[in-house]
Amino acid sequence: MICVNHEMLKRAIDAGAGAVPADLVVRNVRLLSVIDGSLTPCDIAIVGDRIVGTHAEYEGAREIDGGGRVAVPGFIDTHLHVESSLVTPHEFDRCVLPHGVTTAICDPHEIANVLGAEGIRYFLESSDETVMDLRVQLSSCVPATEFETSGARLEIEDLLPFRDHPKVIGLAEFMNFPGVLAGDPVALDKLAAFQDGHIDGHAPLLSGKALNGYLAAGIRTDHEATTAAEAREKLAKGMVVLIREGSVSKDLEALAEVLDENTSSFLCLCTDDRNPLDIGEQGHLDYMIGRLIVSAKARGVPVHHVYRAASWSAAMAFGLRDRGQIAPGWRADIVLLDDLETCTVHSVISAGRPVEAALFEARGDVAPVGLDSVRSREISAADFIVPQGGAQTPVIGVKAGLILTEHLTMRLPVDGGAVQCDPAQDAVKVAVVARHGVNDNIGRGFVSGFGLTRGAIASSVGHDSHNICVVGVDEADMALAVNRLIALRGGFAVADGGKIAAELALPIAGLMSDRPFEHVRERLERLREAAKALGCTLPEPFLQVAFLPLPVIPHLKITDFGLFDVDRFALIEG
Repeated sequence: MICVNHEMLKRAIDAGAGAVPADLVVRNVRLLSVIDGSLTPCDIAIVGDRIVGTHAEYEGAREIDGGGRVAVPGFIDTHLHVESSLVTPHEFDRCVLPHGVTTAICDPHEIANVLGAEGIRYFLESSDETVMDLRVQLSSCVPATEFETSGARLEIEDLLPFRDHPKVIGLAEFMNFPGVLAGDPVALDKLAAFQDGHIDGHAPLLSGKALNGYLAAGIRTDHEATTAAEAREKLAKGMVVLIREGSVSKDLEALAEVLDENTSSFLCLCTDDRNPLDIGEQGHLDYMIGRLIVSAKARGVPVHHVYRAASWSAAMAFGLRDRGQIAPGWRADIVLLDDLETCTVHSVISAGRPVEAALFEARGDVAPVGLDSVRSREISAADFIVPQGGAQTPVIGVKAGLILTEHLTMRLPVDGGAVQCDPAQDAVKVAVVARHGVNDNIGRGFVSGFGLTRGAIASSVGHDSHNICVVGVDEADMALAVNRLIALRGGFAVADGGKIAAELALPIAGLMSDRPFEHVRERLERLREAAKALGCTLPEPFLQVAFLPLPVIPHLKITDFGLFDVDRFALIEG
């Protein structure tokens, strides 16, 4: 943010009044009002990072011909984990800003679970350098539960030093809703400290009086609604609902019908977790907006309500009172569109600066952190033996596009007192290997939905504690994949017949690459093809693997402690 002083204000006022040239003028655009839907041919005048004039003609020290394109406010992604893009904040900036995302509100929850306060500090240092406005929510639940081994623990005393940082908005997604409802003192300490700020929610399937109790803690937003009915109840109870469409969690289709003239001011858009492969093939928020417009038009909802949710509504929900409109006095975050109804982005202006290669090249570097975060012992095939329990075996049921899982039971073959995989039932092994050097835990179980017929796939990205999660048919390949990740200092790997078929190194906290996003995208393509060769039927197998250890999302998950029944919030014995 450019410092606003008397001289700056005087220049802005004079330029807006047409008395002096502006710093930048975008000529010949059609300005979309997200308030009334009007499209007005005009110029947009900018001084510093501020819009000073619209609905008129202006002169500027630099002028850009908009070519009759539609100008809309910059898009705001209201909840995401940069780590899930598998690249650094700098590369995320370079990858996503050209898609019109001028503000991103991130929760560094993933790196915080590995490195604690050091991870948050790394993101704040990065946010001071990015071209886009990268805002940070302070991770509220590290570890997410006591039923897994994380690399760090954040108490309220660890968060308070960051509270007044200019890039910090408030407290990030409060996943421990059972702790809130039970009055857990640790949860209450964090909630009490942020009552005068923003508290982001995370309450999948919570409803009725339990939802009321959760909201009574001052929690205002939620991105976990997966049905229209759930979203409508949360809206009715005063929550702002964030429509999510990530690489795994795809809720847009289910929630699109909720967006209309009455709700658009209380709906926002978010990606949560989206990788460079999907960004490259489909886009980011621009992709979401285009799909929502199709739904809106089919229901007779004017297009500007979608753009309102993507900008003004998001800014208001998160207290960013300087952006979300193209109007005098507002932050100059502007997206020029070749096509309004498909949200085809032509170019972007971020804080008054045309987004060009030179902007990214001028950023200061931030040193990587967590390069030695993978500290597991060497693993053998015998580590994945599952002793026989009862006649029926609990199995995690996975469906493409959902992080919600089913709690299935199957009768699986047994050999020598050990339960075996059964590809005919699509039941293969899953294990979580502790990787933070705290202990040598390994949780073992079975999962259905991957379609694997041989080999193994492994990931050091395993929400939320980020231990190594491996899914496979062959125990030797499972061990090979895990050991390869240890050698890489984190990442993804596919093992097939005793060989590594594809891999991606993620050495920064075992979560992010130190390479350009183009490299990551290319490696992800190879990994996806290698997983498909094993019989995998999931379009995003590695992100689905990463969510298997997430014990705050129903119904059955697995941690390094073992299988976890989320509905009972308890480990499954035996």
